[in-house]
Amino acid sequence: MARSMSADPGRIDLSGQFPPHVLRDYAFLGDGERGAVVGPDGDLAWMCAPSWDSDAVFATLIGGAGCYAVTPVGRYSWGGHYDRRSLIWNGRWVTTDGIVECRDALALPADPHTAVILRRIRVLSGSAQLRVVLDVRAGYGLADMDELTLGGEPAGRAGAGHAGGVWTGRSGPLRWRWSGAAQATRAGAGPLAMTLKLAAGEQHDLLLEISDRPFARSLDRPFGQPSAGGADGRWRATEAGWRDAVGAPAPGALAVRDSEQALAVLTGLTSGAGGMAAAATMSLPERARAGRNYDYRYAWIRDQCYAGRAVAAHGQFRLLDTSVDFVAQRLLADGPTMRPAYTTRGGPVPDERALPHLAGYPGGADKAGNRANGQFQLDAFGEALELFAVAAGHDRLDADGWRAAETAVDAIRRRGGEPDAGIWEIAPERWAHSQLTCVGGLRTIAAHAPARQAARWNALAEAVLADVCADCLHPDGRWQRSPGDPRIDAALLLPALRGALPADDPRSRATVAAVEAELVRDDYVYRFPPDGGGPLGDEEGAFLLCGFLLALARHAQGDHIGARALFERGRASCGSPGLFAEEFDVDQRQLRGNLPQAFVHALLLESAAVLAPAENPG
Repeated sequence: MARSMSADPGRIDLSGQFPPHVLRDYAFLGDGERGAVVGPDGDLAWMCAPSWDSDAVFATLIGGAGCYAVTPVGRYSWGGHYDRRSLIWNGRWVTTDGIVECRDALALPADPHTAVILRRIRVLSGSAQLRVVLDVRAGYGLADMDELTLGGEPAGRAGAGHAGGVWTGRSGPLRWRWSGAAQATRAGAGPLAMTLKLAAGEQHDLLLEISDRPFARSLDRPFGQPSAGGADGRWRATEAGWRDAVGAPAPGALAVRDSEQALAVLTGLTSGAGGMAAAATMSLPERARAGRNYDYRYAWIRDQCYAGRAVAAHGQFRLLDTSVDFVAQRLLADGPTMRPAYTTRGGPVPDERALPHLAGYPGGADKAGNRANGQFQLDAFGEALELFAVAAGHDRLDADGWRAAETAVDAIRRRGGEPDAGIWEIAPERWAHSQLTCVGGLRTIAAHAPARQAARWNALAEAVLADVCADCLHPDGRWQRSPGDPRIDAALLLPALRGALPADDPRSRATVAAVEAELVRDDYVYRFPPDGGGPLGDEEGAFLLCGFLLALARHAQGDHIGARALFERGRASCGSPGLFAEEFDVDQRQLRGNLPQAFVHALLLESAAVLAPAENPG
């Protein structure tokens, strides 16, 4: 039974011992079914289990309880890197006595019901003393650890461990077991903790499993003993899994290491059911005290389409196929009522709710669920058609995909005149971007359809374009946001990039010029002018997605040097582990919002392929 966080006065709250850091300092582990965020103190500060949209078991990132840390004792400096084409993170600390690494990963192949966290501590030189702490707290910290046993026998709360033992226990509805920590002890209702002392060349493995099902018990394995060959077997399988899952970027692609990592991030965010989490986290504020704290642990149709297009540009068809299948199944199931977002396994996104027992990331307040579940976003149907067109161009659109395309066309025909929430998910309006995205989707899929069907779809595209020209064309010749909002919007760069209009169409050129004039500051691109009319950056940070869109637009219009400049500016707007959040605070040079943000990595990846031919004509 879960107990309140305040129920036990002897309970130790680790959120004070492992306070939040700036977002650029966090690394990300993912296996497709869930993700974890690792801080510079070796603390897993965030993880939901068993799946992306489950309650968190480690939540110190957003002011809750629950943490899993491997931290050097004493003074140290921090760094780290990923193994290439993987989300295997190698955290490194230089201490006063030596150099020590902790190699972290979520094990592959992933099990939808069980998270497996691998941690391998290695001393590279000198000696190391490390503090290891485990505090599994389900329900965003509300459930204590209980029913603890060591080696199959009940363990006293403060009793010492013994060699060869494996800890097991529960937290709320979840079970967990932990090997490599037999000497850990527990005081009161606090965490399990131990100190490791290692010399140069020594290593120590920790293996933690968290599941919503009972662990296996077999005749050839003692109760609680980890399966799959222990740590060595898990590491070999995980390394092989990443080699199989993530291939090389396209020949000649720009920023090869960044492209490799973007491919790994998108892979790590994509579940076995095909849905890709938009980000691993929730409630990280886009602006301090502004109330914009959202839960992005769900699969947005739009983001899924961006990712599918991006990986296809690098010949990575595995993720293209899963994206096409996921989007097609949502269309076939829900038709014109398709939601903008689903859980990564295709279920409904829960309603937004506050979590008042959590302190929140500094400047933010904690919310689970997302209000997008009740919105209509017309552009999602156009994006789906564009994704299907990419698949058809590679001869990878099956019968279900074509039926889903027909369903999307029918939805545009039936609902194209309705106000929608648009790409930025704000008040319903007749957003020009949504209308033009449908034009692009209709035209691109028509290019692969039989002649009679193509003629009908192109005719519908012309009709939608005529309507949007009638009320969303600014007197300056550019597109404007909506009939009642004459401002420019960076999302209006997309139609010319996706086939709605040629890049050299006067309306496309005028739109790019307006974005350049009104939405760019220090080579960072913002979404749209502030509602209050103040300077850029007053209401929100630069939108990293938009920077890559403008790079692609410059390239399409022949400005290859300008495109490369924006691309380099954008790809440098990340943290030390190379991860991107949604926004970038230009003045403070800080990441803002949830991370890693899938659509930013997708647009970096697409840009790395599209911009390359100008410099690699061979």
